[in-house]
Amino acid sequence: MLAAMSTPALPSSPLATAVSRDRGDACPGTLRLHAADDGALARVRIPGGVLTVRQAAALADAAERLGDGDLHLTSRGNVQLRGLADGCGGELTGLLDAAGLLPSHGHERVRNIVASPLSGLDGRGVLDVRPWLTALDAALCASEAARDLSGRFLFALDDGRGDVAGLDADVTVRATADGGAQLGLGAAGEALHVRAEEAARAALMAAETFLEAARTSGARVWRVEELDRPAEELLDAVGRRLTAEGIRHELRDRETGRADGPLPGALSSSLSVHVPLGRLTVRQWRELTHIAADELRLTPWRGVVLPTQGPPTAESLSRLAAAGLVTDPDSPWLRVGACIGRPGCAKSRADVRTDAAGALGAVEPHGLPLYWSGCERRCGHPRGDRVDVVAAEGGGYRLSTAVSGQEPRTTSMDDPARLATALAAITS
Repeated sequence: MLAAMSTPALPSSPLATAVSRDRGDACPGTLRLHAADDGALARVRIPGGVLTVRQAAALADAAERLGDGDLHLTSRGNVQLRGLADGCGGELTGLLDAAGLLPSHGHERVRNIVASPLSGLDGRGVLDVRPWLTALDAALCASEAARDLSGRFLFALDDGRGDVAGLDADVTVRATADGGAQLGLGAAGEALHVRAEEAARAALMAAETFLEAARTSGARVWRVEELDRPAEELLDAVGRRLTAEGIRHELRDRETGRADGPLPGALSSSLSVHVPLGRLTVRQWRELTHIAADELRLTPWRGVVLPTQGPPTAESLSRLAAAGLVTDPDSPWLRVGACIGRPGCAKSRADVRTDAAGALGAVEPHGLPLYWSGCERRCGHPRGDRVDVVAAEGGGYRLSTAVSGQEPRTTSMDDPARLATALAAITS
């Protein structure tokens, strides 16, 4: 996801398309590495994107000693380490264990939780979701059933401002103005209202109910949207389980989300930066840890929020900008994303990151965001309105709009010299 990319409102009652898979979930983790063209890849789950300075230092050490020297942010606020050498798995596990980043080896791939990154910092949310985050992560790691969740299953904890509520999570908990919480599943248009103190427990029960429904279906499904039944039916089953467990609840219309994150710059009690294409050098990462007071908060929009002790200073913001991080809320980088491309991916037809940087001047300030992909899989592409820039066989790119409620416009561009002109035309 990218900072300027919005998500349309949830449909009221979608009927999911059943998915049947012929192999197990190969989503990478830290104990199960993925073999890429540039070496092994590890995905370190960071629930809520929250890292202590000590944990951030451990990740920098791992990237420098074992990987390619960079830290790659994902659209779920996690960190990927790339270019890992063969046989480094034991050392990597030891580093992460010592830093408290692997509280349960059996659950390390299922700790997929996004949370409102400014929660408790700017006074805009209904409540601080950090207690929910701590409770849900602990409950996940203690649940034997939860070990069977896919590495793609996602929880979202929204403090009421509606930012992560728009990220199409499987289970969304959103704080409400009356002091309670909405529990939503997939794209269901209704939600279960529970007490705030029961929210984390209810979220885990929803995930466990999904696992039961998946087993009953007989199909191998990883996300709520893949079940062969509407999400509303699953929500009914969750309600019955909450009743059996003595958790009071009521069915209400669901509030929708925006799926946009904090803009770069100085905020009331924090600094926010955007990371171009989500890639940080160890030097940039350590600059962040030097400025951070106690922790870093990685965002699902490939940004970082640094809580500060007192008002943030212009000097700190200047240091981050000098390190190559985006501190300007009008930067075109906020509207550009890309998959890893060449040379990291064997399926990619182009070095999309270099090409995206070269065409940055074509990004219209108020036009559609761009997402560059090395092939039709469009790995990591965001939800919402955008222009897909997909590398074509034989060279060049195919540009197509993905706008809700509109027929797509598609054009092919074989001449790199004319690419910027074509992008400007299609995004305006």
